[in-house]
Amino acid sequence: MAAAKIKKGDRVIVLSGKDKGRTGDVIQSLPKDGKVVVDGINVHARHTKPSQGDPQGGIKRSPAPMPVSKVAHVTADGKATRVRFEIRDGKKVRIAVKTGEVING
Repeated sequence: MAAAKIKKGDRVIVLSGKDKGRTGDVIQSLPKDGKVVVDGINVHARHTKPSQGDPQGGIKRSPAPMPVSKVAHVTADGKATRVRFEIRDGKKVRIAVKTGEVING
């Protein structure tokens, strides 16, 4: 399996779909499924009945997983960039293709 180019905590921009152009932070990465969960993006609503655990019930909104191919890493200037790997000082690091800077994490 290839290394994950998008990881938890990364700032990403949505490339296609209903949330195209919006940015957010990755709150969960699912590399086996090829999906990521981005805070405030791809939000789905679930209607719940009142229960003992949740006496109020109502509409619960939460972000759903989306394909990692539909997001791209965001550089400091707010533009999308691809990610590549390089060996620097004996460590494998992620590099932003557009700027050449090292991505933390």
